[in-house]
Amino acid sequence: MKLYEYQGKELLRQKGILVPKGVVLEEEDQLEKALDSIKGPPWVVKAQVHAGGRGKAGGIAVARDKEELKEALRKILRQRIKTAQTGQKEIFVKKVLLEEYTPHVKEYYIGITMDRSKALPVLLFSTMGGMEIEEVAKESPKAISKVMVDPLLGLMPYKARELVYGLSHMPPFELFPQLERLFSRLYELYWDMDLTLLEINPLCVTEKGELIALDAKLSMDENALFRHKNIKDEEEKDPLEAEAQAYGLNYIKMEGDVGVMVNGAGLAMATMDIIKLAGREPANFLDVGGGASQAMVKKGFEIIMKDPNVKMIFVNIFGGILRCDVLARGMLQALEGISLGVPLIVRLEGTNVEPGREILQNSEIRFLVAQDLEDAIALIRLSGEKRG
Repeated sequence: MKLYEYQGKELLRQKGILVPKGVVLEEEDQLEKALDSIKGPPWVVKAQVHAGGRGKAGGIAVARDKEELKEALRKILRQRIKTAQTGQKEIFVKKVLLEEYTPHVKEYYIGITMDRSKALPVLLFSTMGGMEIEEVAKESPKAISKVMVDPLLGLMPYKARELVYGLSHMPPFELFPQLERLFSRLYELYWDMDLTLLEINPLCVTEKGELIALDAKLSMDENALFRHKNIKDEEEKDPLEAEAQAYGLNYIKMEGDVGVMVNGAGLAMATMDIIKLAGREPANFLDVGGGASQAMVKKGFEIIMKDPNVKMIFVNIFGGILRCDVLARGMLQALEGISLGVPLIVRLEGTNVEPGREILQNSEIRFLVAQDLEDAIALIRLSGEKRG
């Protein structure tokens, strides 16, 4: 689960890490009251969206007087922005963060995430803050230092120093004690809050020589939310994804035109590969689970058909505990009263597969029943050509 910048900064503040003073605004008429507590000019207005690259997309503005501030608020709040990280999708700005402007003399980058190849947390530190870390890694790899952390020991002081010494151009020596304390507090926050990502870019040195986090990007493991009931889930979900979640369905909207329904995440990944082999693109990832009920299957079809991009549906089911014949009857009942209007391809495999296929083929609903994966690829390709 991604946190908004203002949520992340509040967690940093609770750990004793300096962040600019700020107020969240949802309406333009909240500005006058906010200015009672936020010093300026200048001020910084920042769109609160779950995507990097906001500055390049017009989602961040520095206002040097009150008129500029009002204009920046009008331009950013309630607008849609598209960044390099959102692809073709535009994000609606529901909130902005109004902050005091912080003069600074140097920008750094620090990040903590999980190195899955080593199954250990990794800390990254760079003297090239304010830039996308992927670009820094490509253009100036020696400008990034990293250390692995043993979760049983935590971040030992020598590891924090190693992170600084690993840079080709080290920060000034007088910053070392501050950096060591900062790394320790950030790692504690990462571990205690079950984060999957903690990123500060830029981490700045003020004119007084203090370290302050001008940005904060935090993501939390959704499976650990029960341990953090004070954290409000404000994840920006697609409306269809939110509807599916309410019914216990694992649904992710994608850019293609072939709707997908499967029972099992691994099977879903393989199914998307099959669709690509057929020269098409999946419109969604939809896993109804191994114990899907009739109501869940019906809701799955309804959600798939709410996507206007869907031009065909591919159901790929492996019957185990849930036998294929039982599942086929459930599908027929689920589809009663639903007008699909697009080709429906079904591939069944597993327990009682033949009776299941027979039930579908003898039904009044038009199914294209695939005998195996190769047959499914051929049917997807053929159905696409007919509609084209």
